[in-house]
Amino acid sequence: MNTWNYHPSRNIGVPIATRLRGFPREPGMLAYALRSLAALLLRAWMRVFHRLRIEGRENLPATGSCILVCNHTSHLDTLCLLSAVALRKIHHCFPAAAADYFFTSLPRSAISAVLINALPFDREAGGEQSLDVCAELLREDANILILFPEGTRTTTGAIGRFRSGIGRLAAGKDLDVLPCHLEGGLQAWPKGRLLPRPRRLRLRIGAAKNFRHLDTSRESVRAVCDELQRCVIDLGGDRQ
Repeated sequence: MNTWNYHPSRNIGVPIATRLRGFPREPGMLAYALRSLAALLLRAWMRVFHRLRIEGRENLPATGSCILVCNHTSHLDTLCLLSAVALRKIHHCFPAAAADYFFTSLPRSAISAVLINALPFDREAGGEQSLDVCAELLREDANILILFPEGTRTTTGAIGRFRSGIGRLAAGKDLDVLPCHLEGGLQAWPKGRLLPRPRRLRLRIGAAKNFRHLDTSRESVRAVCDELQRCVIDLGGDRQ
């Protein structure tokens, strides 16, 4: 006779706000169902309201974990990148979101954790602990991490200097990093505006980059950041 063992969730007795801010999260069928429904509604909204066009979907890897990096113009950036990912992978797609903004209240935490599947990223003290969580996530198979290496939304449209986090995650690792560029986000939902406008959006996904040939020195980390920044700028057709 087989022995049946019951292992209760580690989150039992933990306040819901704390559970939502925690990572990794305990999987739940209700969260999966709500996230799947939200993904379908999101894609319909993006297609109709923003006439979103996505180029380069074929560059997304069929297997293995990867990182998507993109310029940061508005809250629409994350939603566009989520719309580009196959529905069957939506529960393995994790946008890094600033913990001091998206996880400061129960409603924001619920939307970020349940509907968006966001990974709380602590921007304080260089985000060391959060980078460790990201690295562990990428060691598992078929996870997608969404990062905005500028660290904050632009107010001018210019692409700012990429911070070192992406370089530390990618340098010396056999990991695909896909540069992306979103056009129209600043016009559709600029920083400080309460609701988005019905403006056209275009997301370009570039060819994957791999930096396994580099060491993990500070110079290599900076080289990764600079190359990815150039790739994102080139995808947008900008010259900075």
